Amino acid sequence: MNICAEENYDIAVIGAGHAGCEAALASARLGLKTVIFTVSADSIALMPCNPNIGGTSKGHLVCELDALGGEMGKNTDKAFIQSKIINSSKGPAVHSLRAQADKQVYTYEMRKTLENTPGLYIKQAEVCNILTEKDENGSLCVSAVETLAGTRYNCRRAVLCTGVYLNARCIYGDVSEYTGPNGLKAANHLTASLMELGLPVRRFKTGTPARVDGRSLDYSKMEVQKGDDFIRPFSFSNEPEDIEREQADCWLTYTNNKTHEMIRDNISRSPLFSGEIKGTGPRYCPSIEDKVMKFPDKERHQIFAEPEGLYTNEIYMSGMSSSLPYDVQYAMIRTLPGFEHAEIVRNAYAIEYDCLDATCLKATLETKKIKGLYSGGQINGSSGYEEAAVQGFMAGLNAALSALGREELVLDRSEAYIGVLIDDLVTKESTEPYRMMTSRAEYRLLLRQDNADIRLRKIGHDIGLVSDEEYNKFLRKEEEIAAEIARVRKTTIGVDEYINSFLREHNSSELKDGHGVTLESLIKRPELDYECLSKIDPARPKLSWRVREQVNIQIKYEGYIDKQKQQVEHFKKLEKRLIPADIDYDTMQGLRIEARQKLSKIRPANIGQASRISGVSPADISVLLVYLERER
Repeated sequence: MNICAEENYDIAVIGAGHAGCEAALASARLGLKTVIFTVSADSIALMPCNPNIGGTSKGHLVCELDALGGEMGKNTDKAFIQSKIINSSKGPAVHSLRAQADKQVYTYEMRKTLENTPGLYIKQAEVCNILTEKDENGSLCVSAVETLAGTRYNCRRAVLCTGVYLNARCIYGDVSEYTGPNGLKAANHLTASLMELGLPVRRFKTGTPARVDGRSLDYSKMEVQKGDDFIRPFSFSNEPEDIEREQADCWLTYTNNKTHEMIRDNISRSPLFSGEIKGTGPRYCPSIEDKVMKFPDKERHQIFAEPEGLYTNEIYMSGMSSSLPYDVQYAMIRTLPGFEHAEIVRNAYAIEYDCLDATCLKATLETKKIKGLYSGGQINGSSGYEEAAVQGFMAGLNAALSALGREELVLDRSEAYIGVLIDDLVTKESTEPYRMMTSRAEYRLLLRQDNADIRLRKIGHDIGLVSDEEYNKFLRKEEEIAAEIARVRKTTIGVDEYINSFLREHNSSELKDGHGVTLESLIKRPELDYECLSKIDPARPKLSWRVREQVNIQIKYEGYIDKQKQQVEHFKKLEKRLIPADIDYDTMQGLRIEARQKLSKIRPANIGQASRISGVSPADISVLLVYLERER
């Protein structure tokens, strides 16, 4: 390609979706001159599928990202139209914040943030080539990226955040269009460059439901779904009163026998079942035709009608992703209660795209073959806005830290859901788009969304992405938690009729004469908690809801938390047993052939990571430990 122009930057970020925005902001906020590329400046932080942020385990990721200094939580607090805690009836380990977002406001606010960040430059251009050069050791390193227009952007590091745009193809029925989501331009030239660099490329698929005109729906036939009365912010920088607003309603309806019959009668026209779609789709987010065909005994499936924003009548049909033909979609949708006269604004479709086999990445999200080339988001084989955002943040952060000559950040599985997500991607060979779930985290009682700042705020401050003001606010919170726990543990409740009357009201055992108890012991009773005990605790100081929440959880679940901390200690020992980067597994006697192949491909950094590789057995780990001990 003839170079028509040349510019110089420290960091180049390819893609401006949720991953790209976080990557570019992290880099620029650390003082590096950063350029971010997008096929359309109007699609920055686009939400091409569902209009919500958070949810089960995903809310954890957003809170962790915010604690480290990321932007998604702050941006969601600006754009949400409904807020709700998922799994509130269960234990705190699985409580997850979920917010419906106004898509236009979300994109607008994130673009405004990017445009007003010093040292960050937005370019509407398609990157088609990654250029490399050899360093003094003969290793390939990123040197520049080239655009389709022929401009060369010299850079010290580059971050791939291409989302679902690489060779994207949208399919519904017998219609196949080579476009990105929402009819945007696909990126059709970069895949060839990645393959020339020796990076393993695969084909994945995802899908999205139809959007209908809200004016054509009969909401009286659906169940209203309201937000929580108490609005909890995603960002630790905000308080509930900072983001208080009137919330929009969502609605619930169900499929029925007519819906299922319509799908079964037309299943041969589905490209998902005809073989037209080649990419592998997400198991945990199946299409409606998948659900009907795989679960024939299920009489109905939930469909949520979710507003796309306050400035549009479009309604997102959550739970009804499909690639059926347009006419079938219309007929199918109109079988739902409340949707008898529904008008489709945007039809559902499946989308195929190129992505990387993430086992080609280090835990820092740098590619193993090309120094200085990082990758974050759906290009790594994951699904979801939240998974993309945290990967983009970590990739951009580590690219910046590396360029500054500072130590890169790797969060392990005991520190954060972010650590679980990245470790799974780079260690385990995913055969389908990866989705975060609370069940994937072994230490989820420690990795709650409510304590994300306690786990990660100091790291964000040390890096330089959390201000002194925000960090000092966090330190005051920690001091208040410790002081209140100490007070609760030494405060004794005596026996009298008022106390016993209170306990009877809460179906709790009465106190016997001469047997006073501490507030701590009462909090640990299943039927009681810190909040309700305020009636018999007149000396209680005025504390924020975040402090009160921590006091309750840390006392009530103390035994379980201590047990998980012991498990983490054992985990840490395995993570500290490092494996030399140049180890030759082929010469190691006692290893099974499959283990040799997998270990040679993934090159785990430590014994803990090696033990999580699919195909590596405990017996193989024993052989590896013996070998390392002998070498030591």
